[in-house]
Amino acid sequence: MEKLIPSLFLFLALTLSNLSSRVDGKVTSVDRKLKLLNKPAVKSIQSEDGDIIDCVDIHKQPAFDHPALRNHKIQMRPSSGFLKENLSTKNKSSKPVMFQTWQKSGSCPEGTVPIRRIRRQDLLRATSIEHFGRKPPQVFSASNATDQKDSLPYINNTKVTLGPMANRSVGILVTYGYNYIGAKADINVWNPNVESPGDFSTAQIWLKGGPGNDFESVESGWMVNPNLYGDKRTRFFVSWTTDSYKKAGCFDLTCSGFVQTSREVALGSALEPVSTMDGQQYLITVGIYLDPNNGNWWLHFGDKVVVGYWPAKTLMFYLKQSATLVEWGGEVYSPNVKKTPHTKTAMGSGDFASGLRGNACFMDNVRIVDYSLSLKYPEWVSTWGDEYNCYSVYNDVKYGAYPVFYFGGPGGHGHLCP
Repeated sequence: MEKLIPSLFLFLALTLSNLSSRVDGKVTSVDRKLKLLNKPAVKSIQSEDGDIIDCVDIHKQPAFDHPALRNHKIQMRPSSGFLKENLSTKNKSSKPVMFQTWQKSGSCPEGTVPIRRIRRQDLLRATSIEHFGRKPPQVFSASNATDQKDSLPYINNTKVTLGPMANRSVGILVTYGYNYIGAKADINVWNPNVESPGDFSTAQIWLKGGPGNDFESVESGWMVNPNLYGDKRTRFFVSWTTDSYKKAGCFDLTCSGFVQTSREVALGSALEPVSTMDGQQYLITVGIYLDPNNGNWWLHFGDKVVVGYWPAKTLMFYLKQSATLVEWGGEVYSPNVKKTPHTKTAMGSGDFASGLRGNACFMDNVRIVDYSLSLKYPEWVSTWGDEYNCYSVYNDVKYGAYPVFYFGGPGGHGHLCP
């Protein structure tokens, strides 16, 4: 027995040493990733919500870590002036002023862009350092366990396959059949319940091109994503992919690709205030437009701010010249959609589309741009929901006004969405 004791201590010492080296290895890789993501700041702003915003030299932002963008010349504004819309064609709805929380604490100087600082705990929440900031890949399934409709939408006499997906549930307005070089909407802003840290809920615009299992997409809107951001605040985000979220692309500036030009908006930062039931309704205007002269997809926020662009001619194939599918609406990501028990993560306001304005989340002034170079309501649209008993959709068409699209729901809430 006495001979076993030294051997046991030796075994424990070696085990602890091995574990220590593994931890040290992980910390080293985390530090390396943090250094890659967080560029040297000209100025840093401490936001009252806990975020730190670094004002980074515009020429030293993460985009230029991409091998294909090392010698990229920044374009500060779109070269085209076609983004005009006759005000008489818009639904007139009040849009109280919205802002990002960090803006109350300061501003970034000329020649810099505001970037939300990534912290150690942000990386440690990710499934792996390599997957940090990526949108989870779509997992396709043969059928849904809850309430999948058998029929798929027909748009312009074309059957459009939109799912089903095992790890996502969407409620969307969709148009298909033309070459689209832009889309926009006024998006109603809420703060939906997100049940699990690994779930997220969005209200956004997608512009897509390519085959359904390997598409390219540029996206923007608002999102609640505790795993990515570390809290349940509603935040302005962008996302992109060139392979259906498998390996390429990410949220915000967590990988190289999106070129930011604005010093006014920080991607991934919190929006306030948010809408309340039967109370004041807040909206953000989001537009994504292709500059036909150079192939950059430009992101617009509000009526005046041009945030930046995706250099599609460098990064993309299908989206170099146009998108072929546009979607507006909400998405809930969770391992527990389309199964029992269903996630209680909400979409939109958490109310069904039938709640209408003041209760349900909506998108107003939905528009596309085609090669006629004018903003207009799509000629052909259809609505789609993966789980109508969990998250519903309704395109409200009234005489003399453009349609308003409503979407959302509470998720698992009873026997209809178990």
